Order: sequence, then structure tokens, then C-alpha cells
Amino acid sequence: MTIPLFDTHAHLISDDWASYPTRAWSADLPVPDRPDYTVTAEALIALMDEYDVPTACVVQRGHIYGYDNSYIIDSARAHPGRLLPVVILDTQDHQTPDRFRDMVRNDRVRGFRMAATRPYHLDTAWMNSPSAMAVWRACADLNVAMTLIFFQDHVTYALPALKMIAQMYPHLPILIDHVGTPYAASNYEMEFAASQGRTIAMPGPPDFGIDGIVSIFADCPNVFFKLTEINFERLDDAGHSPARMIRRLADRFGAERLVWGSDVGQSVRWSYPEKVAIARAAADLLKPDERALFLHDNAARIYTGPGS
Repeated sequence: MTIPLFDTHAHLISDDWASYPTRAWSADLPVPDRPDYTVTAEALIALMDEYDVPTACVVQRGHIYGYDNSYIIDSARAHPGRLLPVVILDTQDHQTPDRFRDMVRNDRVRGFRMAATRPYHLDTAWMNSPSAMAVWRACADLNVAMTLIFFQDHVTYALPALKMIAQMYPHLPILIDHVGTPYAASNYEMEFAASQGRTIAMPGPPDFGIDGIVSIFADCPNVFFKLTEINFERLDDAGHSPARMIRRLADRFGAERLVWGSDVGQSVRWSYPEKVAIARAAADLLKPDERALFLHDNAARIYTGPGS
């Protein structure tokens, strides 16, 4: 029996630039150019139908739309139950917690994503300043999952800060995008490192860079690890098996703490059917019950389960 997939990490890009224009993160940054491709809600739903993906989290594409979450919210409204919005808002804006509460109550929003805007700003204010901590409290009050994405240069000091917060809110589901190892760099970060004359290399088995960094969360059962195409690209670059890395993560943390996301709309090395095939193959070393947890059940519990 084929296990359905729950895609925790799909990015939407509209083809209607008049209604959904590109926006800068902040006034001191340029308005981004339009990408040369789109992933509309309708296109994603068609792919989901074809490849047995009943549900997807639509994660705000911040490097295109900034803090304007209109397209993912409108798309979720048009496809209730199929698309679940995960929004990005300015954590330094004191109005954000109330705005987020309103989105959860009225706009079917099912998650918040905290994100640093620049890899060369070595601070943690975006995730643990007083105003950011008010966002954490809102998520905990609403029982709505928090997701964080770390630039690879930040993880050695930002992940310990995250552990402190995870222990403050032990019942709040917290997801770390792209696993959080220092080798899960996006193509943007790979280019940034290359511009500085640095090379990012993925370590191989048996550790895969896990024990030295994210092992600090071993005693934080509310922290989950999201594997996406970014991880699979770095593994592919180094000639390593995704199945062995996922087996390692399951042995270290338990399969009940792993989820999958396609990163469609951001990572473009593979098509959606290829992403699905890679995800299924990456679960080959898991037991049948573990495979179901990783590919579907954990995410369903976090985003659509009782109390969510």
C-alpha cells in the first residue's frame, strides 16, 4: 500500500503580478525581481492530486513577497483543507502577535515561520528579542506550530538559543527547516559562501553532521526536523544516500520527529514528481510504521490533529 504524502514545505508563486506584486523585506532592501517561473495554487493542487499528496503547507515565499502573505492566504481560502498557510511576519513589529492571532482565527493560518533576512547579520533578535518572544507566546496560546529557518552560518549559536525557548514551551510543536545542520545550505547560501572563497561540504555517514549540532535537541520531543530538497541536493552533491541520513536521524531522535517537505517554488533541481520519488526512496531504510510517520502522519498530527 502506498503511503500518502503530507508536503510540509511548498512555496506558491502567483502568475498575477498585478494582484500579488513582489515586495522587499524592509525599506533598506531592494524590491526583488520576479522569478522566471511560477507555482500557482491551481498548479500545485493538480500535482498533489496526481502524486497522492492530500495536504500541503504553503509556506510564505519571503524572498519574493516579504511579509505580504496575501497569496498563500487567498489560496488556502480557495482550497480549504488542502492548503494550510504558514506565514512570515515581522517579529520586530509589536503588532505582529495580534495580527497573527487574527490570521489564525479568520484566515485558516496553521503556522508561523521565523526567518532571518540576511546571512551576514550575526544576531538572534529575529527569534528571541522581546517582541519576537511575544510571537512565541501567541503560538503557544493558540497551539499553532512554529517553524524556523537558519542560515548555515547561524546554527552554532542560534540553535542553543532555540533549545532554551523549546524548553520554555514544551507543548508547542517547533519545526527546524532543512534539519538545521550547518551543511543544509540553500543554493543562495552556497553562492554567498563561494563569493567569500568558502566551500560548504556535506559530511558523510554515519554522522552526516548531526551529532555535533542538532543532537542538543535529543531531550526536546517537541522539536521536529524537516527534510527537504535542500538536504537532498547537498547529499546528492556529495554522493551520499538520503536513506542513510534519515535512518540516522530516526535512530537519534525517533521517526516520530521527522517530516518531509518538497520545497517546490524554491528548489528547482528536480520536478515535483521527482521530489516525491526521492522522498519515498529516502524512507527505504525505515520500518513501515516509521515510513508512515515521516511521510505523512507526523505532519498531519502537527497541522491538522486534535487541538491544532
